[in-house]
This record gives sequence, structure tokens and C-alpha cells, in this order.
Amino acid sequence: MAGPLSHVRNWIFDLDNTLYPASTDLFGLIDVRMSAFVQQLLGVDAVEARRIHKDHFVRHGTTLAGLMAEHGVDPHEFLAFVHDIEMDVLAEDRRLVSAVARLPGRKLIFTNGDAPYARRVLARLGLSESFEAIHDIHACAYTPKPHPQSYASMCAAFAVDPGQSLFVDDMVRNLEPAKAIGMTTVWVNNGSEHGDHGAQAADFIDYEIADVGEWLDQLTHDQ
Repeated sequence: MAGPLSHVRNWIFDLDNTLYPASTDLFGLIDVRMSAFVQQLLGVDAVEARRIHKDHFVRHGTTLAGLMAEHGVDPHEFLAFVHDIEMDVLAEDRRLVSAVARLPGRKLIFTNGDAPYARRVLARLGLSESFEAIHDIHACAYTPKPHPQSYASMCAAFAVDPGQSLFVDDMVRNLEPAKAIGMTTVWVNNGSEHGDHGAQAADFIDYEIADVGEWLDQLTHDQ
């Protein structure tokens, strides 16, 4: 890889609303089930359940982290429930598959979801064989992005040198800790919920893109 990204040896990608467009609204299906889980757990109405769900997301990084901290929820039970969705809205993305294959070096998934769900998404996109490993919420000991500990966990697990790494995510807040440890950062600005929170004051975004496949295709064909 020539040019300003010649130092990159590790290409690290978020999953949801990053490797596929936010407009597919796959995560919207999960979002509905998160609120339903909270409603059943706490015996509140749908409006209050959604308020609690979103409050935990904002304050703890993920709804799961909040439910674990404040209500002792079993993460396996929660994740099995919220990920029990159809994925018909996703389709194979040959341009993305080909572009990822052309990237030099290691390719990793770093997600606040779990590995079984991530593998289902990757399969739908045609990316099952494209990544070395998935670092999920279980591997992070349930400390999600953007907590710095989750990035340290990922780097330790795969002997990743942050200074030789590029991290792609749809949420601005998840890029700041990556930049703080020396990673090159790429924001996928595609309209995902809370994705642009803090963007106006962000000096830790190196690249802003709208579509990962398009960006990688151009990047790898320019070499």
C-alpha cells in the first residue's frame, strides 16, 4: 500500500452500519428487540422501555453494558434474544469482498456484538473468509467500545501495534479512543443513529467516508 496508508498492517473494522449501509436498517430490527427485552425484564410499557434502552446505550456504551451493570442481566441471554432476527435486507457485496481481499496485511472485526451474530452478517455479505478473527463483546469482558479497555483487549489478543493499524467505525465516539492509542481512524458517515455525535469538535478523524466498499475499491485500485 503506497501513500499515506503505507504504514497500515492491520485493517480493523466495526460490523453493524459499517460493513453494510445504515439504510438497510438491519440494526433497527435489533433495536426493536432490545426494547422488547427491557420491557419484559422490567415490566414497563413500550415507551418507558425504549427510554431506558437508549439511556443505557448513551451512558454505558451499549444497552447490554447498562443492563448488566444496573440489572444483572445475563449477556448470553440478552444477545441470543436481540440477535434472533432475519437478515433478508443484507445481500452479498462483491465489490466490498474484492476490495477487502486486495488489502495488504491483517484484517479483523472489532464489534460490540457477539461472534455468532457477526458471522451471520459476514456470511450474508459474502465476507465469511475475509477476516482473520472477530473480537467481540465476550472477548472484551463485556466492556464495549468506546471504553479504552476494549481497544487494549483487542490489541493484546492479536498482538496489534496501534501505530500500524487503521480502524473503521460508523460512530464518531468509537474513533477517539482508537486515535488516542495511535490508530489511523476512518468515520463511515452514513446516517446511523448517534453516529455523528461529537463530530463537529472531532479532531481525531483522519478520513470521513460514506461507503466502505466504495472507499476501499478506490483505495486498492489506486495502488
